[in-house]
Amino acid sequence: MSDLVIKNSKLIGKDGEYSIGVDEGKITEISRGNLTGDKVIDIKSNYLLPGFIDPHVHFRDPGLVQKEDFKTGSLAAAHGGFATVIDMPNTLPKTNTYKALKDKINIAKSKSSVNFYLQAGHNSLDEMTKMMELNPISFKVFMDLETDENLEEIFQNLGKLKETTSYNGLVATHCEKKSIVEKESERLKDSTDPIDYTYARPYTSEDESVKQTIELARKNNLQLHICHLSSKNALNIARKNNISYEFTPHHLLLDNTAYNTYGTMVKSNPPLRPKDISVRISDIDENSIIGTDHAPHTLEEKHRGVFTSSPGIPALETVVSLLLTEVSRGNLSLDLIPKIFSANAAKVFNLESKGEITVGKDGDFTVLDLKREGKFDISTFKTKSEYSPFDGWEFKGAPVMTIVNGSVVFDEMS
Repeated sequence: MSDLVIKNSKLIGKDGEYSIGVDEGKITEISRGNLTGDKVIDIKSNYLLPGFIDPHVHFRDPGLVQKEDFKTGSLAAAHGGFATVIDMPNTLPKTNTYKALKDKINIAKSKSSVNFYLQAGHNSLDEMTKMMELNPISFKVFMDLETDENLEEIFQNLGKLKETTSYNGLVATHCEKKSIVEKESERLKDSTDPIDYTYARPYTSEDESVKQTIELARKNNLQLHICHLSSKNALNIARKNNISYEFTPHHLLLDNTAYNTYGTMVKSNPPLRPKDISVRISDIDENSIIGTDHAPHTLEEKHRGVFTSSPGIPALETVVSLLLTEVSRGNLSLDLIPKIFSANAAKVFNLESKGEITVGKDGDFTVLDLKREGKFDISTFKTKSEYSPFDGWEFKGAPVMTIVNGSVVFDEMS
C-alpha cells in the first residue's frame, strides 16, 4: 500500500487513465488498474504532469522582503503549479559568500512550501570555493553590471573552480552588454516616455552579450545557460551554438507597445522588444524552457519614472494559464507543456530525480484542468505583488493542484 495514490489521471502522450502510487516521497507504481493507498486523490480525468520547475525566481529574501519573501513567493509558486523553484542571488546581502548562502538556505528551509535550489553570485575564487560546500545549483553572472575585463576574470575563476571542486561548470547569465546599455541610456536619460526604455537597453546589447558569454564559457570549459532571452537574433545565436535558454511570459506575449498601455509597470530587464524583434509563442520548441523571472516590487517602486522605477514583473501565478490559453487557441502543442515547464529545466540543472513521471522519480506533480476558465484577479494571488500586466486577462486552462514530494501544497480541484 502506498502513502498516496493519484487516480483517474491522464498522462500527456499516453492513452487511457492511470493511477500513480507514491511512497516516502517517491513514485513507486504507475498502473492502468486501481492501486490502494493511505490517501487517494481522484483528479477526475484531468492531466497529471511532472511537477513544474521555475528556474528563475526572485523571492527577495533576505533584505527586500517588503517586495516578497520565501513564504509568499513559494505559496505563489504552488498556486501557479510549480513544485520547484530556483532563486536568484541578488538579495541583500548578495548571495555571493558562504555566510550569505548558508543564511538563505536556512531562511528557505523555514519558509518554503515547495522544493527550492539557490543560485550563487560570483566572488573571489576562495569565497566561491567555500560556497561549494553548500552546493549552489549554479552561479549567476549579470553581464550588464560588469566590464569586459571583469567578465574575463569572473569566467576564468569559474573555470578554475570547476577544476578544483565539485562544481559542474553550470553558469547562468543575464545577457545585456554594459557598454551599449550605458551609452544608449545616457542618450535617452531625459526621456519621460516609458517606451524609450526599450531603446535605452536595445536588442543589440543582448545579441552582443550572448555572443560574448558563449565565447567566455567555451574558453573556460563551462556549461552555459542564458536567462530570459528576448531577442530573436539572440535566440538564433543560442540555438546555433546549442546553448540552453529561458523565455519569460512577458517577452513571449507582450511587445514594446505595451509600454503605451501599462507604462513602467511592464518595465523589465531586458526590456520588452519591438514586435519584429521579440521572441513569440511560435518560437517555443521542444528544447525551450519557461523561466518566469518572477521579480516583484512595491507599487511605489514601479512608478518612479522611466529610469528610476524598478524593473521586474511577477509571473508565477499567471504563466501556466497564459500558455495553456495558447494551447486552447491552437498556437502551442500540449505535448510541449511538460518539456518547457519541467523536463528541460530538470535536465539543464541536473535535477535527476525530477522532470518525469517515472518510477523512482520524486513525487512532484502538477494537475492541469484544460477546461478551467476565468480572468486573472491579482487580489486572489499569493504573491505580495499588487501589479501584473495580465490582471484581468481571460484564460482557459489552469493548474488546479500542486503536489510536492507526495504532499498536496495547493488544491483548487473543486
